[in-house]
Amino acid sequence: MNKQSIQIALAYMSVVIGGGFASGQEVLQFFTGYGLIGIIGTLVSGLMFAFLGMQIARMSSKMQASSHKEVLYILFGARLGLVVDVVLSFFLYGVGVVMLAGSGSIFAQQYDLPPLFGGVLMSVLVIATLCMNVKRIIDLISAVMPFLLAMVLIITTYSIFSYNAPIETLDAVARENNETVTGNWFVGALLYASFNIAVGFPMLAVIGGMTKQPKAAALGGVLGGLGLGALILLLNIGLFANINQLQGIEMPSLALAGRISPILSVVMSVALVCMVYSTAVGMFFAFSARFSKPETSRFKLISAVTVCVGLGLSLGGFSKLVGTVYPLLGYVGFALILAICFNWVRGRSAAKAQKAALDAVS
Repeated sequence: MNKQSIQIALAYMSVVIGGGFASGQEVLQFFTGYGLIGIIGTLVSGLMFAFLGMQIARMSSKMQASSHKEVLYILFGARLGLVVDVVLSFFLYGVGVVMLAGSGSIFAQQYDLPPLFGGVLMSVLVIATLCMNVKRIIDLISAVMPFLLAMVLIITTYSIFSYNAPIETLDAVARENNETVTGNWFVGALLYASFNIAVGFPMLAVIGGMTKQPKAAALGGVLGGLGLGALILLLNIGLFANINQLQGIEMPSLALAGRISPILSVVMSVALVCMVYSTAVGMFFAFSARFSKPETSRFKLISAVTVCVGLGLSLGGFSKLVGTVYPLLGYVGFALILAICFNWVRGRSAAKAQKAALDAVS
């Protein structure tokens, strides 16, 4: 395992683990709300993350892709690829808006400050970061990952062992008192993996393209996917174990941290801001890169304008935006998953045919 594989895995995880995941709101609506069966859903999503991350990273590495558009055009063809690219770009912009709303919710719940304060602060940080070069952006979102992982692990592990109600009661509360994105747990798991692959795809394609070793890139995708699966599983169990105390809360994981220690609650709020930041940067970067080359003056101007517009849109509320934007993006991501799987099957068939031809000649 080399440094490139680890960097790809961490960057993949940091883009996907944004404010929706880390806050617990995402996991609550996609998994915990289904009760115990939601645990199986997390395993389904984790396996999909590993397989799809491997395919995207390996493909972009082989192509030495400098943009996710190049990979999309290979998967869908020039015309359909353009359509998918435009649709995906605008949905990713929606996720960026959700991140700004998430920042507002963190400061409102933890510090009793107006949501607009957190949104403005995050907007300034995102704009400042997008004015840097691409390598610096990747380094920043990868560097915060170990700290974020430690916080999630500490809080969820404690929460799992501190439940105070029978499992049957928790299961009933989870299923009866929480909104879910769809009526079926399996569809919810597919949607979760689908929209997150759509979220992570642009940045993963760029990072994979910077790696000249396809095997190392593929390994990074697998490790990142398995890591995501493990974290989702832990957070889901932690939320389920305390679901009777988390009704109507925008940031469930922050509430769990507050039950452990007020100090830990403050630290977790900082971790949440970092997670929101990493995903917001990835989303607004992907959107702006669709219309202008990174590191140019035009790119910086587009980034600043789109983030400011996103700040206004973010006032719609965090949990409401999660429940609206994410499932829609999930359905768009299904097309991406099908194309990746088709490309994989086609590649394997071509490899077998080539091997058979070589065997016949020899």
